[in-house]
Amino acid sequence: MANNITKTGLSALDELCINTIRFLSMDGVQAAKSGHPGMPMGMAAPAYALWMRHLRHNPADPNWINRDRFVLSAGHGSMLIYSLLHLCGYDLSLEELKNFRQWGSKTPGHPEYGHTPGVEVTTGPLGQGIANAVGMAIAQKYLAARYNTADWKIFDYTIYTICGDGCLQEGVSGEASSLAGHLGLDNLIVIYDDNHITIDGETGLSFSEDVAARYRAYGWNVVEIGGDGHNIEALDKAIEAAKAQTEKPTLIKFRSHIGYGSPNFVNTHTAHGAPLGDDEIKLIKKNFGWDPEKSFVVPAEVAAHMGQCKTKGQAFQADYQKTFDAWARTNPQLAAELKDALAGMTTIDTAKLPTFDPAKPVATRSASGKTLEALMPGMPLVVGGSADLTPSNNTWFKGAENFSKANPGGRYIRYGVREHAMGSVMNGIAVSRLVRPYGGTFLVFADYMRPAIRVAALSQYPTIFVFTHDSIGVGEDGPTHQPVETVASLRAIPNLKVFRPADANETAWMWKYMLEHADGPAVTALTRQNLPVLDPAKYPGMKDFDKGAYVLVKADNPDVLLLATGSEVQLAMAAAATLAAEGVKAQVVSMPCWALFEAQDAGYKESVIPSSVKARVGVEAGIRMGWDRWIGDSGEFVGMGGFGASAPANTCFEKFGITAKGVVAAAKKAMQNR
Repeated sequence: MANNITKTGLSALDELCINTIRFLSMDGVQAAKSGHPGMPMGMAAPAYALWMRHLRHNPADPNWINRDRFVLSAGHGSMLIYSLLHLCGYDLSLEELKNFRQWGSKTPGHPEYGHTPGVEVTTGPLGQGIANAVGMAIAQKYLAARYNTADWKIFDYTIYTICGDGCLQEGVSGEASSLAGHLGLDNLIVIYDDNHITIDGETGLSFSEDVAARYRAYGWNVVEIGGDGHNIEALDKAIEAAKAQTEKPTLIKFRSHIGYGSPNFVNTHTAHGAPLGDDEIKLIKKNFGWDPEKSFVVPAEVAAHMGQCKTKGQAFQADYQKTFDAWARTNPQLAAELKDALAGMTTIDTAKLPTFDPAKPVATRSASGKTLEALMPGMPLVVGGSADLTPSNNTWFKGAENFSKANPGGRYIRYGVREHAMGSVMNGIAVSRLVRPYGGTFLVFADYMRPAIRVAALSQYPTIFVFTHDSIGVGEDGPTHQPVETVASLRAIPNLKVFRPADANETAWMWKYMLEHADGPAVTALTRQNLPVLDPAKYPGMKDFDKGAYVLVKADNPDVLLLATGSEVQLAMAAAATLAAEGVKAQVVSMPCWALFEAQDAGYKESVIPSSVKARVGVEAGIRMGWDRWIGDSGEFVGMGGFGASAPANTCFEKFGITAKGVVAAAKKAMQNR
């Protein structure tokens, strides 16, 4: 292989530190009686060299804005990063390592964002981490373009990632890596743990491609390092060369050996995902000259040497602060903008929201685009994009330039037909805590990016997923593109706010809410077809949009409740008018975001959906799943019972019975059932 060397580039103290990392990892997994010891054992040497010789970080301040970022994409090897964090001086005690995978510990089975100091992103679902790293690299490029000057570099950090064979087999990593090469993200360095083993056994069982050639084809700089997993001198040179060039992201293909040091399990799949056993661990320690009867040992010289990271990190940050202060004095307007962003100060002036003529129906996807047109010029730290559906998603705004290798200050990212990568890359942008991403595709393709959406919800990344073409209203494209079950499935994800606005005004208010709240991810479900525009002056209840549900058409002592979302709110209103003419009092409730409504106090919820009214109808052009929470088991539902069909939208709604007439019939049946 290229770049093979015979010298390790490691001192006796280095070797002692590396073995400490290995043994802490083994001991943590053994204590938990579960976990993945092999990867930390095999990658201890390169990880140690990276953290001690290249990573610019401050353990005393894990959120320092110009720190280098490290992503353990192979998140199953979490004891590797936990051992490094502890030894380098982060707020992660030895007791936490002893409590690996236990209730209440800071050392969960896979790294979790916001849970463990020093963990940059949640990883474990393979491929997510490397895709997140691409987003982190994009964020750095954008921040540098906006804030750096000829005299001052405020953002010049590097993103490092360790990934494995599993990560590179996952499709999301291919999508993201292709995009990274296209964008020339030279601030991204990936160390590929090339250990030739997965859970099933040798990678040759299913994986025989030339990874280096693939990445060269993506447009990456590729370095191959062979040997016994200790060629640190070659690794150092590769990293320094990667940082010096300004053309491409770098993949360092590093030949490692899973379970290194284990006489019986090295280079076997047995070492991947199970404790090695007390006897094997004692044998390993004995072979390395350690006391086999002791666990979780950190030699004093190791603690002193690796603990220097804290002192060095404080010095790094102190020097940076001098640079930042000088830059701030020279660029007070940019400094104030950055200060507000770091403080999370985002307030949207309602007066800046677009207004819509009630006489002119408009699709909510179009209303979304008009809202972006109005707001984005004043929000420089919000970047948009689409997975090759910009004209349909209406995600571009006037004046937006494309983000590219030549123009890293562009605010619009062309993701290409890469939905999964788009979701994961946006998550990586979101963890910058400064740049807020949104990106669009058709709602039905949320299934292509569900892992990224789920991780965003779990980690509470402030990512905005813009989905359009939300129902059988897609029409002629047919059931492959009509997401009848998707909204229900997204609502099932904890911590995820799913918005399905009823009209253009609700759409504008939706954007105001999403941009002002960065406490987690949000999803939009917007229509392809035009909808009537509701006049807030006629419907005062609309002021309560941000409570997730509100009374749109009020009835004193109602006979029936008509609960609807999105494009079906108009049907509920028309049905209420018909029922009123027949002497039936129907109260119409618009429910744009169930999660927000769930968070309201009991009194407000009772005022919107009074428990005394048993006759209820849910109306939504999707499946019934989830609606029983609001309409009860005996409530009636007007919606879909299966997949859609290829026909004009109006025909689809009529044939499937999702009409005002259908709502009237359901209301009468609900009253009979009460």
